[in-house]
Amino acid sequence: MRIPAVCLSLFAVIAITAAGTPREDALDNLLSERDSDQAFAAVIEAARKTGVTEQAVLEARFLYHIDRREDDAIAAMLPEFLKQREVFKIQDSAIFGVKEDWLAVVEYVHAIASLKKGDKGAFKSHITEAFWLSPRQASAFAPQIDRMRLEEAMQAVRIDFETRLIALGGGDAIALKSLMADRKAMLLHFWSPASKECEASLPDFLITAKSLGEKGVAMVSLLPEDSPELLTNAREMIRPLGVNPPGAWLIDQKENPLARELRVQTLPVFVLVSNDGRVLFNGDPADDGLWDALKKIDPEITRPVTGNGTE
Repeated sequence: MRIPAVCLSLFAVIAITAAGTPREDALDNLLSERDSDQAFAAVIEAARKTGVTEQAVLEARFLYHIDRREDDAIAAMLPEFLKQREVFKIQDSAIFGVKEDWLAVVEYVHAIASLKKGDKGAFKSHITEAFWLSPRQASAFAPQIDRMRLEEAMQAVRIDFETRLIALGGGDAIALKSLMADRKAMLLHFWSPASKECEASLPDFLITAKSLGEKGVAMVSLLPEDSPELLTNAREMIRPLGVNPPGAWLIDQKENPLARELRVQTLPVFVLVSNDGRVLFNGDPADDGLWDALKKIDPEITRPVTGNGTE
């Protein structure tokens, strides 16, 4: 059975009987499909025709949205999960081995819905209950807690545009305010040649940077460290982007680095900053929240189609 690795790492997924019958094949497709909403809707319809239960369909839909990091869709499923909780049957489950794992997911969905409403008290209550019910699914619950704490911390941050940073290519220090100028916002791109993820995402970053630059967003790529070897590797890594890669490519300062102020712990990271220095988004470049924040700045901004087909 083919279940995406992300799902396997996040939730206590168990194997079902080896595929073979039409129903088993349909369930396999249901748990595997990730290409598009249209394709997923088609496999749901096919699964229902073979007798796959609505409980299994609900679980598969949950995994689909988890894998695609679609928190809004997960939150919207709460009424269905609360209804299904009353009639849950472990023998009908496609992915869970014990009822506590299922109940933990219900609490998790409730927590996400609470977070979307801005009810942090309810979020903490439900996410704590999810941990209690299924500690082994902690790796699935922890990112949401980290995200909430990061958002709280960012509310107190104000970027100082007087900050001057050295360009990756050398020369005089550049003030962030000169890059902001009359721009609508600034997108800080924290990256490193030591990160395979950064290297793999550079082609997509190029597309995104050009698109946002044309929409009046200042693009600033920041290298968190400045060791000689790292600088050499960084310059070599962006060489394929051309003589004038989009945006400014700078080196973070050693004293009071922006990476520390913005709590950057993984790479790559995007931080969207308003023209008055407020942090509007801080997180993974693939997160839909970035584009939600950008649309609030300019409704005309749309997500470009990148090399992996993401819009």
